[in-house]
Amino acid sequence: MDPVRILFLGDIVGEPGRKAVIEQLPGLRKELGLDFIIVNGENAAGGRGITPRIAIDLLRAGAAVITTGDHVWDQQEIVDYFPTEPRLLRPINYPEGTPGSGSVVLDTPKGKVAVLQGQGRSFMQPPLENPFIGLEAEAARLRSEGIMMIFVDFHAETTSEKIAMGWALDGKVSAVVGTHTHVQTADERILPGGTGCLTDAGMCGPEFSVLGRSHESVVWRFRTGMPTRFPIASGPVRLCGALVDVDPESGRCMALARFNRMIDPSQAAEGEV
Repeated sequence: MDPVRILFLGDIVGEPGRKAVIEQLPGLRKELGLDFIIVNGENAAGGRGITPRIAIDLLRAGAAVITTGDHVWDQQEIVDYFPTEPRLLRPINYPEGTPGSGSVVLDTPKGKVAVLQGQGRSFMQPPLENPFIGLEAEAARLRSEGIMMIFVDFHAETTSEKIAMGWALDGKVSAVVGTHTHVQTADERILPGGTGCLTDAGMCGPEFSVLGRSHESVVWRFRTGMPTRFPIASGPVRLCGALVDVDPESGRCMALARFNRMIDPSQAAEGEV
């Protein structure tokens, strides 16, 4: 059987990022021969969190699953939306009883694909339960049920914690791709056990910015030390992420490549602010 091709797009930042993603996903599915699309939407609403409407727009555009991270609760209305939409994930290491789920399994023509979300603890707020224990346990449960294709978005600050998670899950999941720092790393590889790893997927947001924010405001803050607002930047948008080919029978990663493409936001579809 042919491999399952997964596109994962890193942190979507604000209106420019989400407009570009929504406009580009249908064409990318055809161009790249995609079977499954995952996007991280935790910065999609003005750079902080995600709203139900934005989640619906991303799903309608072709995303199969939306992951989040430390800004997951920044938009109040998302709390009540989580129980209604299993394809929207929050970190799995939140305490029991937290709305939503940290994993989901979906059917594809080539077999079931599971997506897991975890959040690191080094320099991250709020401090959550141990993600290594939670993700390893969930991966083992899924494997025991015969689900071999498992993709993990690990939302964490430090490169060491993200690399360590790749090694901890090697041979237990298909891929571990990091998010949160908004800067794509160049260390894509397949570990000995067959797990593809990339420390950070990067962001989908304004190219001429500091992590998607206006560079003038951020530079002024660093220069003066004075508080200021960090508006979302404008201009050309770059989409960053990872392309992962997975063997549907063994769940092993067969290929992993960085995805990195500049998009002109003036060509993006109109969407809600």
